[in-house]
Amino acid sequence: MTTPLTATERYISPEVTKVYWVETIADITSPQRAELDAGTDLTNEIASMTGWEVAADRVAVPDLGTRFTGRISGRVNPGDAQITFYASQDTADVRDVLARGDKGFVYIADGGDVPTQKARVFAVEVSAVTPTVDVAGTEAARIMVDFSITAVAEQVEIPALT
Repeated sequence: MTTPLTATERYISPEVTKVYWVETIADITSPQRAELDAGTDLTNEIASMTGWEVAADRVAVPDLGTRFTGRISGRVNPGDAQITFYASQDTADVRDVLARGDKGFVYIADGGDVPTQKARVFAVEVSAVTPTVDVAGTEAARIMVDFSITAVAEQVEIPALT
């Protein structure tokens, strides 16, 4: 008899997921609590996030022995990462923390900042910081921040709280 997948404790991201900007992490696979504590918690100002994934190309492997073309996993590529933040009318917002060319780390604790659970760490360079204008006035003013992902560590254990 097969073993079933462990039942999940389902959740939604608001009030759970934490996102930090950290300028220095010595070992991306094992961030230390002091490094995280020195960072900036971006969570409460995030309107949306996209592209924070890693996917593999699929490479076709045809051969003359069959008309069927199998596939193998190829190169691993990061997504086009972006975080959209709320803007402040006095401009005291994410623009005080992130600027084009900044290098650092985006730390995402999907299940919350809970020691021994897993997080994702992305080494990044800030590609653009762009305020948006909603002419229709149907949403709050926002700032799109684009990131180039240069390295990633997945399933990183969240360190103990101090």
